[in-house]
Amino acid sequence: MRLPWSSNGSTPPYYLVQLISMGTLDLAPVPGKFNILISVPEKCWGSRHTIGLLTSSGTAISFMLRTSMSVAIVSMVGTDNSTTYSNDSDVCPLPDDYDPRLEYKPGEFNWDEKTQGIILGSFYYGYAITQIPFGRVAEVYGGRLCLGVGIATCSVLSMLTPVCAANSTGLLVALRVIQGLALGGTIPAVNTIIATWYPPVERSKFNTFIMTGMSLGIVIAMPLTGWLCGTGWWGGWPLPFYVTGVLGLAWSVVWFIVAHDRPEAHPGITQDELMFILSDQENMKQERAVRIPWLTVLMSPWVWIVVIASLGDSYGFYTLLTMLPTYLANIQHFDINSTGVLSALPYLLSWAVGTVWGFLVGYMTVKKIISIKNIRQLSTAIAFYTPALCLIWMCFIDCNSTLAVAVLGTAVGVSSLSFSGYGCSQQDLSPNFAGTLMGFTNTFGNFMGFMAPMIAGLILNGNQTLSAWRLVFITSAVGYIVTCSLFIVFTPISKQPWNSPHADKHKPICG
Repeated sequence: MRLPWSSNGSTPPYYLVQLISMGTLDLAPVPGKFNILISVPEKCWGSRHTIGLLTSSGTAISFMLRTSMSVAIVSMVGTDNSTTYSNDSDVCPLPDDYDPRLEYKPGEFNWDEKTQGIILGSFYYGYAITQIPFGRVAEVYGGRLCLGVGIATCSVLSMLTPVCAANSTGLLVALRVIQGLALGGTIPAVNTIIATWYPPVERSKFNTFIMTGMSLGIVIAMPLTGWLCGTGWWGGWPLPFYVTGVLGLAWSVVWFIVAHDRPEAHPGITQDELMFILSDQENMKQERAVRIPWLTVLMSPWVWIVVIASLGDSYGFYTLLTMLPTYLANIQHFDINSTGVLSALPYLLSWAVGTVWGFLVGYMTVKKIISIKNIRQLSTAIAFYTPALCLIWMCFIDCNSTLAVAVLGTAVGVSSLSFSGYGCSQQDLSPNFAGTLMGFTNTFGNFMGFMAPMIAGLILNGNQTLSAWRLVFITSAVGYIVTCSLFIVFTPISKQPWNSPHADKHKPICG
């Protein structure tokens, strides 16, 4: 593997000095270049795997913290049969073992669908606006600090949720907004960590493994929340917020003890592994943060293609994430315990499919079976077009609850393939600005975090019918199809010239 440095009297870069100082290297004489042959370390587990596991579990915790409300709100509001329907054919029949005394489960809060949509979406107001600044913080001060502090802060706030909800709906909305502010740097920080620790040849594999932690967090949070609400302990619905808060704080302690920002600073990393990581440093994040050429970035069409893909993906994802428990409870008439478990099953499939696919495309990349561009296109196509077809299918399923769960499970299950697709674009375009770019594209994507449940809430307000839900499904399907088609036609994979601007070394980095 050839290192990007000419030996014509200039000083070698820091990472090359590191490699030479560690011992013998196979240097083949090439005019003006070092030719250094480095292979993947033979050890099955290294420091980069530990960092990947911790980062993946961190994304899982972050999604547990934000997802619990989607299931708990069903218990907080309760269920009844007071909804007005347009006609009998537009609603699903109640189960044969229906008992009105069991079906009616009064909740503590009298929130209509519109208010519930605002509460569910309020998290994303804060989450969207801190993506860019925290992405820059992660690039300058490291992803370790940004990720750890964000999860710890959100965990404390999670434990305050029951108190805020009991006192004021407005206070609860404000707390959810602040939680979003705290977790706004999570994905940009993760992106910075990936761009720092994993060379492009391993990026699809580790990016998918780490990002599918989101699905794993949902898998754990939904059934756990449903079960905790059903137990009635400590009032039932408050308990999930206490449990996720404690888990988040415990993870933060482990994270700050074990994790390190850069492989060069990790005390336990082997020489072979460090040589492998640093061997492709020109396509990875540099140690020193450089100034962002904002105007050039904003004028880049490739950046906006990623933004558009993020809009389509996020709208469909957040519609299903926030509204699926409500659909299962109000349309298919599952109880709160079943709602949590059934809502989690698609994300269990998503985690499993995404993990297997990540290792598969990682193998194909190393063996040069398929190009990186084709991997990005294929992964994105499956992750977008399949959910779109499933959501269109949902318009014809009506009250077949088994088929509905299977189709929705498929829609969510394959969506994780996007992490090997357009989800790698920020790192492909600019490893030095991977955190900021992820923050920028995520800002737009996460507007869908509050727009999706708000729009669904307006459609469904006082109208929990099959026809209303068809409109919710078809809107998401159209978004998937349009944005995916654009990404496939203009797939951005090349590192951009503005990745390494000539910064004035005598001035501090502030932008």
